[in-house]
Amino acid sequence: MDAGNQQRILGYFIEEAKEHLDTIEKGLLNLPSVVKEPERVNEMFRAAHSVKGGAAMLGFSSIQKTAHRLEDAFKILKENDMKVDRKLESLFLQVYDTLKDLIEQLQGPFGLREGDAEKTMQAAEQKFAQLQKYIHHLMSSRGEAAATPAEEAKAQTGLPPNFGTQVTDILKQMLQLFKQKETPESRRKLQAQCKRLAQLGAGINTWQKLLQTSYKAIANPKNPYQKLAPVVIKEIKQASDRLQTGNSSEIAVSQDLQQLVSATPTPAATTATKQITLTVEPKAAAKELIQAFDKKQLSQLVKLLVQATRASSS
Repeated sequence: MDAGNQQRILGYFIEEAKEHLDTIEKGLLNLPSVVKEPERVNEMFRAAHSVKGGAAMLGFSSIQKTAHRLEDAFKILKENDMKVDRKLESLFLQVYDTLKDLIEQLQGPFGLREGDAEKTMQAAEQKFAQLQKYIHHLMSSRGEAAATPAEEAKAQTGLPPNFGTQVTDILKQMLQLFKQKETPESRRKLQAQCKRLAQLGAGINTWQKLLQTSYKAIANPKNPYQKLAPVVIKEIKQASDRLQTGNSSEIAVSQDLQQLVSATPTPAATTATKQITLTVEPKAAAKELIQAFDKKQLSQLVKLLVQATRASSS
């Protein structure tokens, strides 16, 4: 996969992350009333989870870690009746600001440089610790033991315990395959990864259909990797997020992915492979060219011939 497609996938992540940031920010700015509405808390949880997964797939560990800590905190809010005060609001917003800052750096002209990310994380470490400590304080003040997220039982979604981690690892492998030369062997390896992903969500019809469609799109040799990669990776990633948050019914095959299954060569591609034989007699050669090319192509050819003539006479 070339640099242009890597940038396109990064663009998708940033665009999606900014939407999730907006969801989180709106929730935090009105947290005392939001905690009384389970679905709104769940929206913030899903938003943090999605950012975490996307960052993990692309290798942005600082963003992944920050989103993960927010996700863990939102999970406690979601599963416990907790009174929100101004201090808790402030601590949440400070951690949120760290996540927002990291994504803004990623979007900047120089990207998210490792040294800058490390400094941001070091400066935020105290904020993370204060938020966790205060949440535990609020829990213990109600006479409840505040279990850590790792100690809490996972929701019964029918998925393997490490489903998210496995999906992320497979998507990373697929990204590496998309960077390689397009060959029948690399396509077979990509299809094998689709089968592995399908097995992880065995029995979930919407997930199975998405992976079957992705398998067929990859099998179509008319689809170049630069076109396949952004669509396939994004669709599987989004579907994985929905499965992990209990929204399997929201998984659907997009029109873009469906079109890749039945893709046919574009007129430009067909013309590019066409070969003609020219005679050395100028008039006859011109006649052959007029029959072989359309008006736009002839205009381009004329410009090239003019440039070549000038170059040869200089």
